[in-house]
Parts: sequence; structure tokens; C-alpha cells
Amino acid sequence: MPPSNSFENIQKTLDLAGQELKILHEISQSISCSLDLDQVLHKIIDLVVDVTRGDSCLLYLLDENREHLVLRASKNPHPKLIGKIGVRVGEGITGWVAREAEPVAIARHAGKDARFKVFNSLPEDKYEAFLSVPIIAPTDRVTGVINVQHRKAHRHSDREKALLSIIGHQVGGAIENARLYQESTRRSQQISTLAQVGQVISSGRYLEEMLQLIVRMIAEMMQARVCSIMLVDTQKNELVLKAAKCSSEEYWQRPNLKIGKSMISRVVKEKAPLMVRDVTKEESYRYPELATKEGVRSLLSVPMILKDHVIGVINVYSAEERIFSNEDQRVLSTVADQAALAFENTKLNVAILESQEALQTRKLIERAKSILQKQAHLSEDEAYKRLQQQSMRTRKSMREIAEAVILSSEMQG
Repeated sequence: MPPSNSFENIQKTLDLAGQELKILHEISQSISCSLDLDQVLHKIIDLVVDVTRGDSCLLYLLDENREHLVLRASKNPHPKLIGKIGVRVGEGITGWVAREAEPVAIARHAGKDARFKVFNSLPEDKYEAFLSVPIIAPTDRVTGVINVQHRKAHRHSDREKALLSIIGHQVGGAIENARLYQESTRRSQQISTLAQVGQVISSGRYLEEMLQLIVRMIAEMMQARVCSIMLVDTQKNELVLKAAKCSSEEYWQRPNLKIGKSMISRVVKEKAPLMVRDVTKEESYRYPELATKEGVRSLLSVPMILKDHVIGVINVYSAEERIFSNEDQRVLSTVADQAALAFENTKLNVAILESQEALQTRKLIERAKSILQKQAHLSEDEAYKRLQQQSMRTRKSMREIAEAVILSSEMQG
């Protein structure tokens, strides 16, 4: 007859297996059927809280570069902190779990652990117990971290730790699928926007109208609070605002930015994109009060380059702190290249029109001179001086005076 403790161990194993099957069933029923990333993450939070009875649950996901873990869903703290809090891989308990792909369970005094990181806006130090597990993707790589916290000291049972680890392994696939769907939807929108920008460029619209349409498209594509295009004035060595999608007239009225004396002008100098997590905290940012008024935080600025010369910049500001991805930068740089080409084409068209206009004016003046030479018996120089004097006296252009002379001659004829 087996010892009682062996029987208890078998019973615990069976109970754990039953819990695992139940969790797998819940995951397959509620999580895997959704492709909306936010819905998936919130269902995971609900499932974890149900299993652990924790007072707080936080879910972090790795960013595109796999360097930072960003808070993407939680039960406590406030939802406004979602997307604003992040740690580097290896930083704090969360970063350690992501780097080592190992769980951490602390029963009491979690805030005293050597790996613990304090967030001023995140009251994690008010929790005594801390259980953290990695989220594992189907490729066996870490894609995020789940943290469960208890306000009072709490000894995490083997069952708790095992079940949470099971969740961490099982939800990785659902998260990856939702991310892929989100990314494909976003790329589809980006391709559509790039096509629209191409249509605007080939439409032959005036430059200001064209740039204004482009900033509206960019703002919608990148979900930006403010988007602007600034062009380089080489004579004054300044960046001049030419188009903007913003909420206040004050943004339009701000002075031009001196190149070399402003943060954004670094994009011109270095011919490279610039990303800033919070412009209101940057000393070199010239208008922090205006940024606060417009409600902007993070900035992505890319150069408009034409023939190895920066002719302007495109700026995108988000309403909340945001880590812009490499894909964001690539797409915005593509639009910047298109806008630079549009600017050059518009300049060429204007130059052609001005050249044609000048040629037509010269022809009219030559014809008017010929008429005056015949009618008033004047030399060519004298006829030209008479047209010039009449232009100065009446404050009309030489072309207008020439046209008047020609019209008068035709009426007399």
C-alpha cells in the first residue's frame, strides 16, 4: 500500500493537470478566437487574475527592436499608464525575466529585491508579493512578461507558479497572431496612404495645397496629434513652416527655426531621422509650452532629401509617449522622399511657366516697340524708353503697357 504522501502527490499532479486542461480550454475558447490585440491582452489579464487572485496584474510586450518592454495591459494601475511605462531588457525584475526567460516568485518585501525597479508613476512598491513569468512565443523566444502582485505577503504555491507559467507559454501564440494581424492591417493602410500621396503629387496641385494634403494623410496614417512640413530657407538659414495638421492657430504663428539653434534642425545638419520620447523634457526644444498646449509628447522627424541636400523636414508628434518603430521611420522617410520630389517638380514647373511668361512678355514688348518706331518715328532705344517711362508713371508692368500699345494699334487699324 503506497504511503499517504505519495497519494497526495499523485492527487496534486492530477489536480494540476486538470487545471492545465481547463486553462488550455479557456485560452482556446476566449483568446485564440480574437485577432484584436487589445482584446487578447485584456482577456489574458482576466484569466491570470482569475487563476492567481492577485491584487494587480501587468502585461508587458517587447517592442519591435526587442530592447524595451512596454506596459500594454493591466488590472490596476490606471489605464492611462498603458503604453507610457517601459523597461529595458535586463532592467528590474521584469527585464530580468525577459532576459533570462525564467520566472521569479517573491513572497514578501518585493521592493527590497536587488533587481527591483521603482516607477514614480507606478505604485509597485506598495505590493509585498511579486510573481513574474515570461510570455513565450511559438518560436520559443520571449515576447513579453506577465507580473502578478499581492498587497500582502503571499507564498506562491507550486500550483500558482505552474499555472501562470502555463499561461505564459500558451498565450504567446495568440499574442503573436494578433500582432501579425495588427501589423498587416497597419501596412495595408500605409500602402494605401503612400498610393494616395503619389496621386496627390501627380495631380499638379499648387505646392502649399499639396503639402497640406500630405500632412493630413500622414497624421491619419500614424495616428498623430500634430504633423508638419517645414522647408529650408537657405538664404535665411531657417526652417519655415509650410503645412501643418494641428489644433491651434498659435502653432502656425510661431517663429521660424534657426538651423543650428533648434532641436529639429539637427535633422537638417545630420541628414538623419530624430526620435524624442518627450519633447517637453528636452532642453533644446524651443516651444515646450506650445507642446503642452497642443497635447503632444513624442516626436519623429525625418529629412526631405533631394540630390543629397536636405530641403525640409516632416515632423510627427504623438499625443502620448511613444516609441516609434523602424517601420514608422521607414514609411515616413518614404513619404518624405516623395514630398521632396514633389517640391522639386513644382519648382521646375514654376520655372518653366516663368520662363514661358518672360518669353511672351519679351515678344509683346518687341512688338510694341516696333509699333512706336513706325508711328512716332522713334529709334529702338527711344521706343523702349517711352514704354519704360509709361510703366513707371502709371505703375503698371511693361507687359501691360505693351499690350495697351498693341491693342490701340489694332483698333486704329
